[in-house]
Amino acid sequence: MLSRNVLEKLEHSNLASYAAKSVTSKGRVYEEASCPFRPAFQRDRDRIIHSTAFRRLEYKTQVFVNHEGDYYRTRLTHSLEVAQISRGICRTLRLNEDLAEAIALAHDLGHTPFGHRGEEVLEKLMENYGGFEHNRQSYRVVTELERRYPDFQGLNLTYEVREGMAKHSGEFEALHVPEFPDKGYPTLEAQVVDVSDQIAYLNHDVDDGLESKMITLEQMRPIELWQHAWESMEKRHPQASLKVIKYQTIRTLIHRLVSDIQQETLTRIAQASIDTLDDVRARGEAIVRFSVGLQKKTDELLSFLYTNLYHHPHVEKMAKKAEEVISDLFQHYLSHPETLPESLYKAIQDNGRKERYICDYIAGMTDRFALDEHEKLTSNKF
Repeated sequence: MLSRNVLEKLEHSNLASYAAKSVTSKGRVYEEASCPFRPAFQRDRDRIIHSTAFRRLEYKTQVFVNHEGDYYRTRLTHSLEVAQISRGICRTLRLNEDLAEAIALAHDLGHTPFGHRGEEVLEKLMENYGGFEHNRQSYRVVTELERRYPDFQGLNLTYEVREGMAKHSGEFEALHVPEFPDKGYPTLEAQVVDVSDQIAYLNHDVDDGLESKMITLEQMRPIELWQHAWESMEKRHPQASLKVIKYQTIRTLIHRLVSDIQQETLTRIAQASIDTLDDVRARGEAIVRFSVGLQKKTDELLSFLYTNLYHHPHVEKMAKKAEEVISDLFQHYLSHPETLPESLYKAIQDNGRKERYICDYIAGMTDRFALDEHEKLTSNKF
């Protein structure tokens, strides 16, 4: 049997000198006995997968509200795609796949129902009560809100996973988590998750946008990154259907972006003379990034998606409905906290902070639960 000790030795011998190692982790907030057969980051991944917040991602919006169709990505499928891309990049670069996977699976745990519009609404509603931000909420989920263990709140994840969440997408300065200094860069594994997040949503949002017919192949034609891959697939597979060419184009795009990240990262590691994890933390800014040329092309694609998909009239229409649902729920619970689950109502009576408890409750809802709850409380069905 491969024990934890054997797996930790394999990490030491197989991973790069600057990769994060389970055996040198800075540990957990609450001391626990080690698992006999899982290294620390594998254990973190398992705790995340078994969490309530992770299961709820299945019914939380990525771009399209859950009831609009079974085809479209959800927060759960997005997180799985980010984890898969992260593992592939880390494997090639000899980084710690388990750490990257754990961060990837946890990075959206704090997302609200109804995607980014839900986040914007809660941010506005909470502006006088400590604010709301989904990365901060993800951190709260794993450190406070999950209640599965008798000796501590949260999941008691390792420092490296929590750091990767706190410093996700360069937004860590807004979190002000004292445990993680603003100066000092996260592990390369955490940086890999950031770019994998972008690779995943750029490609699956194009796929979902085309499937929904909110964007068209004709609209995509001027986008250099897309059109180069599309024309290449048309030439190689002239008899294939448009749907197959679409899938192959997206596959080609992912491959190109991943390949660019791998080569550019190795170049930047060499340029910065990165040899240890301490080197990464000291001078690891922008190590895992696209090359300058490809970054411009991805920016062009992202700009197109913002204009033509994320702000499409249908998406905006659904977003305004979502805004109404969340605002109505928040105001109802403020006025009638007794309609909250009994445990939350008691916590408010004991501790105050009514707005924060209500915010946590709404942020944890799935799309369909929020819609059902809104209909039950207001008799208004969307």
